[in-house]
Amino acid sequence: MLQERIPDLSKYVEPDRVRKAVYTDPQLFELEMQRIHEKVWIYCGHESQVPKVGDYYTVQVGRQPMIMVRGKDNRVHVLYNRCPHRGNMLCGDRHGNTGEFFRCSYHAWTFQHDGRLRTIPMMESGYQGTSWGRDNPDCNVKPAARVESYRGFVFASLAQDGPTLLEFLGRSKIAFDDICDRSPEGEVEVVPTCFRVVQHSNWKIFLENQLDALHPSVTHQSTGRAAHEVEKEIEKRTGKAPLSYHMLSAFATVTIDKWDGFQTLNYPHGHCILTGYMGLRPKDPDTLEYERVLAKAYGEKRKEEILSTNIHHVLIYPGLSVQSPLQQLRAVRPLGVDKTLTEIWHFRLKGAPEPIYRRALAYYNLVNSPSTMINADDLENFWKCQVGLQSEGGEWVNFQRHFGRDIEKDGVVETGPNMGTSEAPMRGQMKAWAQFMTAEK
Repeated sequence: MLQERIPDLSKYVEPDRVRKAVYTDPQLFELEMQRIHEKVWIYCGHESQVPKVGDYYTVQVGRQPMIMVRGKDNRVHVLYNRCPHRGNMLCGDRHGNTGEFFRCSYHAWTFQHDGRLRTIPMMESGYQGTSWGRDNPDCNVKPAARVESYRGFVFASLAQDGPTLLEFLGRSKIAFDDICDRSPEGEVEVVPTCFRVVQHSNWKIFLENQLDALHPSVTHQSTGRAAHEVEKEIEKRTGKAPLSYHMLSAFATVTIDKWDGFQTLNYPHGHCILTGYMGLRPKDPDTLEYERVLAKAYGEKRKEEILSTNIHHVLIYPGLSVQSPLQQLRAVRPLGVDKTLTEIWHFRLKGAPEPIYRRALAYYNLVNSPSTMINADDLENFWKCQVGLQSEGGEWVNFQRHFGRDIEKDGVVETGPNMGTSEAPMRGQMKAWAQFMTAEK
């Protein structure tokens, strides 16, 4: 029925613009769930969220309620959060420990951590002569078609076929390499606190904003300017400026011409990287101690390679935004055509000195939390975009900034010199959107 209503999806996307219906049409949203979010690799969580057998976290993949659980085999499994008997969700809490097995709260069916049926009450007397029984796979909790993990980050795909996780990630896997390599132990662990924000806008608006290098100097100018004034006053009074204020003042002091000096690298599947790490590498005692520990673990040469990685931000389409130098991650969970949940996580570098974690925590609270003015600035714009797009004020959304000046090399689209504010990431994301939406079923 949807295909009859929308005969040619390719007409919705042109190289430098897209139709507003891509953000506002509820039936297109349903198709996106089928053909993108319930088909490609979607981030479920980190292995450290479920350290013990029976630990679980519930997560949404597309429209599907899922459970990420640590099994007795020590593997992380991803299952549909649905009892095969009458459809009751097995886990109603966001996270917890299920014990030795899952037990449905409705009729007491029980299941192993990998979803296999364990027991059915009245198995003999109630189901004799029926198709229900241990040998019927329909009595098991349905697992995600494919589950893979890279450096502790767990992904699931609900499609039986498709590229492997590493094939899908391609060179964007550097997001996870960079975040883990910054740990002296080569691993990170999740900090249990997670900010959850419901945005009254389409999920693509959030993703397009992540590598929009023009918007920080405009949208966040007032916040950055106010922080810079306080920063200067503190420096004048004490002789040094707190690093926490720099995290905010940079939105005013890093001007548009400086952002243009950065570069975006745009990969297949819609993934993209913003280079030009605005490095928090001062010469204070905490940083020097961290560098000493890192050099002890990896050697001086490797330490310099790690700390010189030229990344500000990595976007993994269609649902993940990673700031690896500051150990931040935002997962996107579409709830409706005009409603999106973002989960904002941060991580601890295992083996790194405590002050380095505190620095990442400060950024998490000052820049990425729901209460910061930075987030408020963005959320207002996202909502205003959604309302404007629903109007009759125009048909198209424009992505022409620096269009025609991109440099393509071996399937990678790079922005030209001094064009870091290019809308190439948006063009790349919408090209991937069209490919996913029109792919062979």
